[in-house]
Amino acid sequence: MPTEEELFAAVDTLLAGEPHMPDPAERARLREAAGITQARLAQVLQTTTQTVKNWESGRAEPRPPRRQAYQRLLDGWSQQFAPAAAPDGATPGTPTAPGTPAAPGTPATSGTPAAPAPAPAQTAPPPSAEPAPTAPPAPTAPAPRAGHHTPPITSPSRAPEVRKPAKRPATTTATRTADRRFENGPLAVIDVENGETHAYCAGGLVLDVPAKSLPALVDWTLTEAALGQPRLHRNGRDGDPLLVLTPAALERYGLPTALTDEERRAGRLPDGHKAVRQLARADWKLTRRGLGPWARIYRPAEGARRNCVQLCVPAWNALDAREWDDRNAPRLPSMHPADLARYLGAYAQRVMTPRGTAAVTGLELMTALRPPTRAEKDPATGEFTRALNDDALNAVYDAVECEVPDEHPLLKGRFARHHLRTPAEMLMEEPYDWCRPLTDEECMRPYLVAVDVNMSFAAAANGLTVGLGGPTHLTGNPSFDPALPGSWLVDLSHVDLSRVEINGRTVDGDRLPSPFTPKGDRPTGPAWYATPTVAYAVELGYEVAPVEAHVRTRNGRYLDAWYKRLRDAYVATMADLGVTAAMGGTEFLEAMARSRGTDPTMALLAGAIKATAKGGIGKLRQRNRGQVPYYEPWPALERETWRPDIRAAVLANQRVGLHRKLMKTAAAADLYPVAIGTDAVVYPSPGPSPLDVLPRTPEGKPVPGTFRLGISPGMVKHQGTRTVLWAEEQFEEQGGVFNIANHIKTDPAAGEGE
Repeated sequence: MPTEEELFAAVDTLLAGEPHMPDPAERARLREAAGITQARLAQVLQTTTQTVKNWESGRAEPRPPRRQAYQRLLDGWSQQFAPAAAPDGATPGTPTAPGTPAAPGTPATSGTPAAPAPAPAQTAPPPSAEPAPTAPPAPTAPAPRAGHHTPPITSPSRAPEVRKPAKRPATTTATRTADRRFENGPLAVIDVENGETHAYCAGGLVLDVPAKSLPALVDWTLTEAALGQPRLHRNGRDGDPLLVLTPAALERYGLPTALTDEERRAGRLPDGHKAVRQLARADWKLTRRGLGPWARIYRPAEGARRNCVQLCVPAWNALDAREWDDRNAPRLPSMHPADLARYLGAYAQRVMTPRGTAAVTGLELMTALRPPTRAEKDPATGEFTRALNDDALNAVYDAVECEVPDEHPLLKGRFARHHLRTPAEMLMEEPYDWCRPLTDEECMRPYLVAVDVNMSFAAAANGLTVGLGGPTHLTGNPSFDPALPGSWLVDLSHVDLSRVEINGRTVDGDRLPSPFTPKGDRPTGPAWYATPTVAYAVELGYEVAPVEAHVRTRNGRYLDAWYKRLRDAYVATMADLGVTAAMGGTEFLEAMARSRGTDPTMALLAGAIKATAKGGIGKLRQRNRGQVPYYEPWPALERETWRPDIRAAVLANQRVGLHRKLMKTAAAADLYPVAIGTDAVVYPSPGPSPLDVLPRTPEGKPVPGTFRLGISPGMVKHQGTRTVLWAEEQFEEQGGVFNIANHIKTDPAAGEGE
């Protein structure tokens, strides 16, 4: 039995605890008082400058053996330099937030992160989605942390060695929102170095990861990591935390660094894989797509609290080079985890946390900004029920035969197996793919200059009224109503644009593509058109007489918020690259030429935002990708957002909007395109620059209604320049099936449809 003295000695040791370490603000004050830089201190303690910054900002705590050395140094400095005066009894060295009473400082001595604030109380039943979304009230977005920003790590030579999150001092609490659930950002890149597992977060923060298994990693993410993103709409749901696993992390958690051919075709690991069985034993579930490049691991929601973590595995091609990387010179495979966290973190903050491919994220962004349901309180019972939002896509409606692709179940038995539907049987609203021979006069100009419309599909979606409800079938020669979005069977072959008067000048329409067909050919009879196409024929002054129509009487400007979110993200990213919306003319062209070398990571981000806009519109009519046999329903048909009519309306609006500018450019400068590929327009030019060809007023400004150089969506940039001799050689080699607009690219990454 121990003696009383031995027990008292043991208790005294426990009460003494570890030596007190000053709070982060005091650490910085003492170092500055001694005249020592962070870099010099890092050199002495044999660590990195970033680690010292983390210690002094409260983002991380030192660990043995550096903790004892750092403590010894701080104790020595504290004897030399008196503590800062503390107002009204506040703890020395702990500054107070302006305009607020001083709070007692709590030394950050534990390596355990502060517990997240509890989720708001919620009694409303969640919608029946899996995993279930949350209902309002919406949390306020976190405010920036005063004095606790760590610069992003862009080109680290090695990872920091101290990465545990620390409890923040009282000053941090005074300047932050009450909701601290997502204080470490929307995502983290998990990597292993020297046997230690680290989570690289947006903003340069690096956390220690104690988890030894995949289920433990999921638990740690939900309980300690403080990752996630506040909802984008008050009726939406918070963004689940995203973990990006590097190859080293895959090995750490028992996952393969590459998928087999069979696994790649299936898009997932087999259900019998060790990692899948580990998750099942820990009562974690996987969504229908399983443990693949983009996986969701969850447990049923507990009221308003979601228990869901998303995994992204770049080594399994989660970040396709066509959307997320430069496919001509891929950077992601060799990108440092800190840079990858900066890249994807910026995308999450400006667009949303990635949910899959850029196209999938573009579609999810629509739902996040226009949630289909909301929680509504029953005044009689006081209970919450689920109500539908009228401004959103909130149901799956019957498809319309003319709007669906060839493999749709609705067409089973309707046509022969290899029948090619005609425009009178199918809505063919697509972007331009048009090219014509050069005239003798145009051959005298030495150059062909291609300009590309910025984010043309997103710009076409702005302000567009689209259908939100189900279709209404109109028969018996209904009158055309431009306010009703939908599909119209109408004959536009009588519309003659060979000679059109605009502002007193005659435009030679034979040198322009028809606005009614993707190939630019004049219609030959009745065909299905989306509302914007028929409305443009009326705008040109022609009578239209529809035979029948499928229209949506419940409609709205569903895509406006989606466009604004992507526009702001793109403009902000281009500003990071040195290109601003205020630039025009020569200044803009020079800034664009420099932009790709300014910050390669932000250049990738600009491309990802464009891919999100383009792919999101395409996902509205996602086709069968071989998941099921022909004429059998495929999974996308179960979504409220499978709306081919909305995709057709956007593409029609993009094409007629482009034709409108072509007409005004021709009227202003007698200038006609020779080729159009989606949103790239090629003009013969006396010089190699767009400034040599695009019309301008006597004051040097762009002619109103024509193409305008600039970075905002709908404006144009220089895509590339070739010689007329090159074009003639291509025509001779390729014949009449060659569209030069798709091959005039000074920048190989430019001009890909957005």
